[in-house]
Amino acid sequence: MGSTSIGYQSGISARFDDRNLNLRADATLSSLPCKVDFSRKSFFSATTSTHNKECSNRARVCSLPNTDEKLETPLLDSIETPSQLKNLTVKELKVLADEIRTELLSVLWKTRKSVKPSLAAIELTLALHYVFRAPVDKILWDAVEQTYAHKVLTRRWSSIPSRQNNGVSSVTSRLENEYDSFGTGHGCNSISAALGLAVARDIKGKRDRVVAVIDSVTITAGQAYEAMSNAGYLDSNMIVILNDNRHSLHPNMADGSKASISALSSFMSKIQSSQIFRKFRELAKAMTKKIGKGMYEWAAKVDEYARGMVGPTGSTLFEELGLYYIGPVDGHNIEDLVCVLREVASLDSMGPVLVHVITEEKRDAETANIVVKDRRTYSDCFAEALVKEAEKDRDIVVVHAGIEMDPSLVTFQERFPERFFNVGMAEQHAVTFSAGLSSGGLKPFCIIPSAFLQRAYDQVVHDVDRQRRAVRFVITSAGLVGSDGPVQCGAFDIAFMSCLPNMIAMAPANEDELVNMVATAANVTDRPVCFRFPRGAIVNKNYLVPIGLPIEIGRGRVLLEGQDVALLGYGAMVQNCLNAHSLLSKLGLNVTVADARFCKPLDIKLVRDLCQNHKFLITVEEGCVGGFGSHVAQFIALDGQLDGKIKWRPIVLPDGYIEEASPNEQLALAGLTGHHIAATALSLLGRTREALLLMS
Repeated sequence: MGSTSIGYQSGISARFDDRNLNLRADATLSSLPCKVDFSRKSFFSATTSTHNKECSNRARVCSLPNTDEKLETPLLDSIETPSQLKNLTVKELKVLADEIRTELLSVLWKTRKSVKPSLAAIELTLALHYVFRAPVDKILWDAVEQTYAHKVLTRRWSSIPSRQNNGVSSVTSRLENEYDSFGTGHGCNSISAALGLAVARDIKGKRDRVVAVIDSVTITAGQAYEAMSNAGYLDSNMIVILNDNRHSLHPNMADGSKASISALSSFMSKIQSSQIFRKFRELAKAMTKKIGKGMYEWAAKVDEYARGMVGPTGSTLFEELGLYYIGPVDGHNIEDLVCVLREVASLDSMGPVLVHVITEEKRDAETANIVVKDRRTYSDCFAEALVKEAEKDRDIVVVHAGIEMDPSLVTFQERFPERFFNVGMAEQHAVTFSAGLSSGGLKPFCIIPSAFLQRAYDQVVHDVDRQRRAVRFVITSAGLVGSDGPVQCGAFDIAFMSCLPNMIAMAPANEDELVNMVATAANVTDRPVCFRFPRGAIVNKNYLVPIGLPIEIGRGRVLLEGQDVALLGYGAMVQNCLNAHSLLSKLGLNVTVADARFCKPLDIKLVRDLCQNHKFLITVEEGCVGGFGSHVAQFIALDGQLDGKIKWRPIVLPDGYIEEASPNEQLALAGLTGHHIAATALSLLGRTREALLLMS
């Protein structure tokens, strides 16, 4: 039943003997000290010192290795499938947690990504796989950053980057592994998908359990609350794990009141999840229903308020949505996690349940957060240019949306804190909020990564473009994004933004053009404007940001004059056109290179001149079909240019999703390198053999 995908290990057997597996699980789980002890001694027992000691040990384990030596992980090496966890003792689970932490740190620090979220979720991941019977039971993850321990347990750890060239996907993928019940996207999809799986299970008469794990950042998105509201209405059995990792995109929220873990909260969580308490609660509900509707509603309110008093602030919100709240539970205490999850897993007709789990990223070593910048990026230049514009114009404000804020924006946030608004994973709100700011006389720069802007397209159309609100969309992470693969790839924004009637769409060829486009956008006051730039390093590593000069709207430029072939690039692909020019020059060909600058309005004079003075026109963009090249094709077709001597060829991203790889590898896979562009030109000129040699 195992499935394979390019470059990944797979093929894990999905055969389960449910009867034998349940017997083994019950025998092992029953040995855990999960019974609720109602004694006074248990109620007031302190857990703080033991917990701090465990945290201290954990921090020592998390020290970043300074060598490439193979670290010993004997228990981890013996785990072939997650079902084997059911044969381990609690003590062995703790050892396994430390081994996984060591393994992740020893490998993932080389990828230059933060692994703190995955380190903080290790005990939770172990408890989930210990209690539930994946892949028969469905475990869905919302935040990709918390899934590495899950990948380790499902035998993909040998393919983690630096062990093999291909590595594992940065997201959960049904195509990669049978233990991935649903693919992760940009966050907030787990509860919706889990509810769909739960309803499908009920219709088909199955009995598997469905668990959705969502964190404290992605749960701020509106879809999560829509899903919980619908789950409460449908009342299907499912479990939502709120992994509250003490992290928020909002500093005031992160520093505010937090749910605390204590002996009392641990005790109450066990009571809430215990079968005795639930049966008593169901009996009370049934009795009050018989007495009358008024008594039933009164009793339900008493139950809600009583449990809200012992729960943390905001816990009654989940009750109002129809989810039975349990928590908070210490996410680093395996005994408590297994106890509560085992009780919740035993529910037969309880409806949706939310288990509030507290984990802390700060408990792991600070060296776990590896952020390395070799060169200055486009984001750095943009932030500096925007600060310069904001110093001149007090009406400029910034609205940022997305899963995390680029560190370069901290410069603007610190310089103008009252003019900076980070709304988190609320892209729809960010767009309409920006439209409101514009209506109020301000000049909003709405900064959203390309892949995340897709979530707010309806607001872009109706709240901004249709009303001609002067919102300046700054589309970051445009085009291919390397190790973040198809999940955060910005492939579609050229097409879906440039098709809007009132939108100005532009893209800089380099850092100079980016600075000038910031100034250009600041000067546009009668309609919306957008510009995109890639994630990578700038062209000139020693670049000093000057004062931006506004560009004439709809005016491109010719960079190099040539003959026969014209390369018309859009955005960052202009640099690849220049690389192609260099390659062709060595073969005795002198081609023209032009920078379109604008996709809409298109510089029709520039395009007409290129068509009339060349035999071949090649448009190049780092976007899907339907974007810049389509606008050029529309014009030259209607202008009659295609009736003459000109022949046009577009180079765009392929009609498919490009998986994780290095930026250069992705460009090669997409056919967007200088070599590919040069080979296309040679083929058009009939020099096919030279084109093949160039590509080889």
